[in-house]
Amino acid sequence: MDDVTVRLRGLAKSYWRGPLEIPVLTGIDLEIPRGGYYALMGPSGSGKTTLLNLIAGIDRPSGGELEVCGHALNGLNDDDLAGWRSRNVGFIFQNYNLVPVLNAYENVELPLLLQDLGRAERRERVLRALSLVNLSDRMHNYPRQLSGGQEQRVAIARAIVHDPELIVADEPTGALDAKNAEEALILLEHLNQELGKTIVLVTHDPKAASHARFQIHLEKGVLDRTVEVHDRPTLPRLLP
Repeated sequence: MDDVTVRLRGLAKSYWRGPLEIPVLTGIDLEIPRGGYYALMGPSGSGKTTLLNLIAGIDRPSGGELEVCGHALNGLNDDDLAGWRSRNVGFIFQNYNLVPVLNAYENVELPLLLQDLGRAERRERVLRALSLVNLSDRMHNYPRQLSGGQEQRVAIARAIVHDPELIVADEPTGALDAKNAEEALILLEHLNQELGKTIVLVTHDPKAASHARFQIHLEKGVLDRTVEVHDRPTLPRLLP
C-alpha cells in the first residue's frame, strides 16, 4: 500500500470571468504521507480553501496531477468522483452543516446511507463514532438542543463514521469560543495520533495550526514553504 495519501504534481487551478483567466493556484507540488496532519495557512485569497477543495475532490484542477488515497482524480467522472468522496473523505466545516430536522444520531448516520450497509452495522458505527467524541448521551438531541462545541463534535463524528482515510477541515474552530475550539482541536489530534487519520486543515489561526505536524504556507497561489511544528501541545487522554 502506498504510504502517501496526497500527491500533487504541478497542480493548477484557474477560474474564468468572461474572457479573463484568474489563476488561483500555480504549480503546486506536494506530498502528504499517510497519517500526516497538515495545516494550510496563508492570507485571504492565497488559495488555501481552493487547494483543500481540490484535495477533497469537491473541485477539479485546471492542470497538473492530483492523486489522493491511491486514486488519480483527474480522470474520474462526476459519479465516480462522488463515490470516491463518500468512501475516502470525511468533511468538517466551520458552520457544522448539520441537518436541523435530524437528531445527532441521524446526522452522524447520513454518510452511511450512501453505502451498502445493513441497519445493525450502521448503528454500530454511529454509536462508536458518537462515543469517540463523547456524545453518546446526546444522540437523540437535535442541533438546536446542542451547544456550538457539541454541534462541532457531532460534525466530527459524522466525518469519521465511515472510517475515511482522509479528513479535511475548513476553519473548523472559526465559530467556536476558545474553550470549545481547543477541545475540537485536541479531538482532531487524537484522531490523527490514535486512529491514524490523515488530516488536512485550513486555518488562519496560528494556535489551531500548532496542533498540526506541518504547516503549509501559501502566498498568491504558490506554495511558499512547509514548516514542521516542533512544540506541539501536550495531549490529555481523550479517546477510549
